[in-house]
Amino acid sequence: MINYSEDAGRLYHIQVASGEVGKYVIMPGDPKRCEKIAQYFDDPKLVADNREYITYTGYLDGEKVSVTSTGIGGPSAAIAMEELVQCGADTFLRVGTCGGMQVEVKSGDLVIANGAIRMEGTSKEYAPIEYPAVPDLDVLNAMVAGAKTLQQPYHVGVVQCKDSFYGQHSPEIKPVSYELMDKWEAWVRMGCMASEMESAALFIVGNYLRVRTGSVFLVMANQERAKQGLENPVVHDTDMAIRTAVEAIRVLIKQDKGE
Repeated sequence: MINYSEDAGRLYHIQVASGEVGKYVIMPGDPKRCEKIAQYFDDPKLVADNREYITYTGYLDGEKVSVTSTGIGGPSAAIAMEELVQCGADTFLRVGTCGGMQVEVKSGDLVIANGAIRMEGTSKEYAPIEYPAVPDLDVLNAMVAGAKTLQQPYHVGVVQCKDSFYGQHSPEIKPVSYELMDKWEAWVRMGCMASEMESAALFIVGNYLRVRTGSVFLVMANQERAKQGLENPVVHDTDMAIRTAVEAIRVLIKQDKGE
């Protein structure tokens, strides 16, 4: 494949070179969260800043770790993972926000994905729709361990991934409202925990590339609770989701060392 980068030693989109990232990478969507996440590392340094992709690298428990933002949605997240793998990364922990879908999933809780509904387009260019989008079991269990260590309310379950934010939040005015609303109701009836935009692509691309993936999300709000007149504040602070991912990496480092 042609490398379109002006610097042949760096990957085209993320502008990172081989060896500049650790094997463990936290992947937020928002570039502005990268500096905040990097503050949990020892000796963090800015590696690259290009488009929606900002990368810092530092250390946790003596192991090189990184954070790279992905922007919004599956396409840019898949690009980041493809290029980070070429730079040496092999374990990816997605940290982001979501909207709850079950009434017991409250604002400020965490959702840890054990599977993702592929209602998006990116994953279809990697695998047939029948192939399930699931995280790595070790990463999933490390996320759960991290949430327990922090004594943070969490839920483990399937998340729904879509490409259209406003298709979720105002489906009734879309030309395909019949499909959006009917499928949403189906996901709720099936016990889907939350809606977000990246996990399906990351899980599928991760399986294809034979790397480990997992996702943890802050529940910002829950439109199903709002429909029932239940308390539903909007929460923005992603710190507990970030700390859960950091704790998960610590768990994985120990496991990978055989400790």
